[in-house]
Amino acid sequence: MPLEDLATGQGAAEVAVDDDIPEQVRQTLADYLRIRVRECGDLDPAVAGAAEELVDFVLRGGKRIRPTFAWWGWRAGGGSALGSAATAMLRAASSLELIQAGALMHDDLIDDSATRRGSPTVHVRFSELHRERGYAGDPRDFGRAAAVLLGDLALSWADDMLRSAGLESGAQARALGSWQAMRTEVLAGQYLDMLGQARADETPEAALRIDELKAASYTVQRPLEFGAEIAGADRATLEVLRRFGADIGVAFQLRDDLLGVFGDPEVTGKPAGDDLREGKRTLLVAEGMLRAKQRSAEGALTLLESSLGAAELTREGVQRVRDVLDGLGAVEAVEKRIGTLADSALAALHEAEMPEAAARALERLSVTVTDRDA
Repeated sequence: MPLEDLATGQGAAEVAVDDDIPEQVRQTLADYLRIRVRECGDLDPAVAGAAEELVDFVLRGGKRIRPTFAWWGWRAGGGSALGSAATAMLRAASSLELIQAGALMHDDLIDDSATRRGSPTVHVRFSELHRERGYAGDPRDFGRAAAVLLGDLALSWADDMLRSAGLESGAQARALGSWQAMRTEVLAGQYLDMLGQARADETPEAALRIDELKAASYTVQRPLEFGAEIAGADRATLEVLRRFGADIGVAFQLRDDLLGVFGDPEVTGKPAGDDLREGKRTLLVAEGMLRAKQRSAEGALTLLESSLGAAELTREGVQRVRDVLDGLGAVEAVEKRIGTLADSALAALHEAEMPEAAARALERLSVTVTDRDA
C-alpha cells in the first residue's frame, strides 16, 4: 500500500480505535514500516536488512504507553473514535513509538545495556552480527555506530509518519508545539541524567527534575497534550490534562525506578539492579542516601555509594542494596510519593468536563502505569 493510501485510509476497514489501542498501534506501525523497508531495499539490500532490525525492535514489544495517552488526549479533547479523522489520529499517535524506539536505542548505547525487552540491545546485536560474519574492524565500534544510525532513522521516520498521517492542516499545526517540546525535553532529561551521574549529584531535587523532563513530559504530559491539541481541545481541558500528565508521568518514572532495583528480570526484560550498575541517581537512591546521612548510618551510606556505578555488581550485591534501601525507609518514601501523585492526578481529572469514555480510560491508565510489575 503506497504512503498516500495510508494517509487517506484506503484499503482499511473502519474500526473503533477505543478498542485495543496497543494492537491497533502495532498494526499501524507494521503497515507503515513495511513500506519504508521496501524503500530501503531499493537503495541496497544491506540497508533493508538493517532497517528490518529497527522494525523488529519497534514491533517486538512495548506497552505503547505514549500513543495510548495521545489517543485519549484526542478523545478527551472531543475527537471521535471512528472516521477518517480518527484514523489519521491513530497514525499520528503511532509515530510517537518511533521517537521512543530512537530514544531507547540511544539510551541503551549510552548506558551500555546488554538487553532490552528480554533480547540483546541493538548495539549488542550488531556487534554480534559483525563477529558472526567476520567483518574487519572492532565489533563494538560497529555495533555502536549501527545503534546511532538506526536510532536516527527511527527519529526521522517519526517525523515522516506524522507528516503523512493525514491530519488536516490546522490540526497538524496545533500538534507541532507539543511534538517539538517533547523531543527537546526528553533529550534535556537524558543529558541531565548523564550529567548527574558524572557529577554524582545525589539530591532528590535533581532526581525529580530528570523525572519531570525524561519521563513525565515525554511519556504522559506531552502525548496527552499532543492528542488534545489535534482534537482542538479548549484551554480548560488542556490545563487539566497537563496537570494530570505531570503527576502521572512522575509517578510512572518512580515506579520504573523501583522496578530497576526490585523488579523481576523475567517480567521486566532487564537484569535486576541495572540502574545501580549504571550509576543512576534515581529518587529511590537519593532518598536512601539522604536518610543514611541523616541517621549517620555510615555502613549503609558506604554500601550505596560503592554499589552505584559498579558494573560487576552481583545479584547478592543487589540484594544487599535492596535490604538497605528498604531498611532506611527509602522504598516506603517513594511508594508514598507515587500514591500522592496518583491521587493528585485523579483529583485534577475529576475537575474536568470531558467525554465519559476518555475520563474512564485515563483513570484506568493512571492505575496501569503506576501500579505495575514491568
